[in-house]
Amino acid sequence: VQLQASGGGLVQPGGSLRLSCAASGLLVNRNTMGWFRQAPGKEREFVAGIKWTNGASYYDDSIKGRFTVSRDNAKSTFNLQMNSLKPEDTGVYYCAAGARIISSTVTLASAYDNWGQGTLVTVSS
Repeated sequence: VQLQASGGGLVQPGGSLRLSCAASGLLVNRNTMGWFRQAPGKEREFVAGIKWTNGASYYDDSIKGRFTVSRDNAKSTFNLQMNSLKPEDTGVYYCAAGARIISSTVTLASAYDNWGQGTLVTVSS
């Protein structure tokens, strides 16, 4: 499974960005797709996740109500719509795929099997 993230860039506070992750390869045994981010000098942290099968979504409390995760099964892509961006949202955003993820592990980076290369999001005036 290969993942390719795109859509990052520079945006002013309060602005929006839409990240996309294109997946290729054998996705049939990857049940969950996730978005993580890593700010300079900080550990990678969970942002959002979504189940391929039923679309169930998960969000970190810091972005609830501002970010929306979605998937397009036919195109093997999943997206992260980010609104009302804040400077603290700055970081490299990674997409990931996991095969054996359950609700209690969806926030754990170690639970994911495949990772994209990351796309930089900078929120600054």
